Amino acid sequence: MSLTLVVLAAGMGSRYGGLKQIDPVGPGGETVLDYAVFDAVRAGFTRVVFVIRRDFEALFRAKIGARYAGRIAVDYVFQSLDALPAGFTVPAGREKPWGTGHAVWCARDALGGNFAVINADDFYGADSLAQLARFLGAARGGEFAMVGFRLANTLSEHGLVSRGVCATGRDGALRSIVEHTGIAPAEVGAGRKFSGDEVVSMNCWGFTPALFAGLDAQFREFLAARGAEPKAEFYLPASVSTMIERGEARVRVLPTESAWFGVTYREDKPRVEAAIAELVARGLYPAKLWA
Repeated sequence: MSLTLVVLAAGMGSRYGGLKQIDPVGPGGETVLDYAVFDAVRAGFTRVVFVIRRDFEALFRAKIGARYAGRIAVDYVFQSLDALPAGFTVPAGREKPWGTGHAVWCARDALGGNFAVINADDFYGADSLAQLARFLGAARGGEFAMVGFRLANTLSEHGLVSRGVCATGRDGALRSIVEHTGIAPAEVGAGRKFSGDEVVSMNCWGFTPALFAGLDAQFREFLAARGAEPKAEFYLPASVSTMIERGEARVRVLPTESAWFGVTYREDKPRVEAAIAELVARGLYPAKLWA
């Protein structure tokens, strides 16, 4: 089965202070995204679809997409404020697209088979992509998967983060995801608001095309109820959680020991560079990915 990696890369980078998708962090000038695509290729993915904004299309194609020529098929999808279902219009005061659920919805016509979804600015590790590839090779209908990380391993020392905290059943199936915004490191640990052992969603998913019927219905519901709110966002984890509640999907949690790190804030970059350098020194990645 041909597998596609969908990369959500349309973020503004407002907290980071720039277009972090193209910022080098590896010893050979690699971006965090380069490592995800490298891991996807060696896991067996044959195509990558980047969800981007039109205003930086040329730059992204030249700086990122061109690196993968001859290694994996590359396509682009555009997330824009006015990409909406028929009958809906952009309300006054809205300045940015509608969130991660909207980003995946925008890619629906480009996907005909099973696919994974990740963020462009998160490092998920080889095991995460390998597990998703194995799962997607056999997944059918409403069988989805989510790679789960420990909350304590996903924080930033330099600011607040938002995380989808997961509840799972004894069988390892995902029961629900509750989005928590503004989590600070001081809130995580023994006797605090969060223990740190919670399983969280970092937007590392495996889906079949069955996702889109529920996603489209919920996006329409969201727009009808909250579309006039200038900053309301349609989150992918919340949509999947609703599909579980409605009996439309079953999601297997794939626990991983892979290191996770991201570049939410510019101050995160030195830590990411050091973590990648250590992985290279251990022989887990070549010093230059695309040599």
